[in-house]
Amino acid sequence: MGRFLLISLSIAAILDEAKIRKRRERLDLMTSGLGLDGAYDATLDRIKGQSKGKSALGMAALMWISHSERPMHIGELRHALAVEIGSRDMDFDNISSEKTLLTLCLGLVTVDESSIVRLVHFTLQEYIERHSEHFKNPQSTMAEVCLTYLNF
Repeated sequence: MGRFLLISLSIAAILDEAKIRKRRERLDLMTSGLGLDGAYDATLDRIKGQSKGKSALGMAALMWISHSERPMHIGELRHALAVEIGSRDMDFDNISSEKTLLTLCLGLVTVDESSIVRLVHFTLQEYIERHSEHFKNPQSTMAEVCLTYLNF
């Protein structure tokens, strides 16, 4: 699975480039031993390179999935991501679709047959644990969202 994941992420990064020269540069990186960490770096850079709102939502989804204490159902994740800290009521127009969330995570997230949302591979969880700089105070953010949700 790990090898196919690396190839899939590398091809996605190459095809994401709009110019042939940039595609060649990505291909050179891939063939020079980029490895899974490099592929994850490139994919997270692509997520962060999306528009501000899309980037924030994609990264927030990854934060919740990778830092939650138990596996989350997709509905739970959709609600968690819809909460605006400090608001008094749930705005159901803020709930993103499953398809949108999966698209914004650029292949790093999947939903299984029991509607559990997961990282695409255990090596991604290991990568996130080694690179904590991608998420600022995840437990604090999650606690604030949960308390806001409970106050609804």
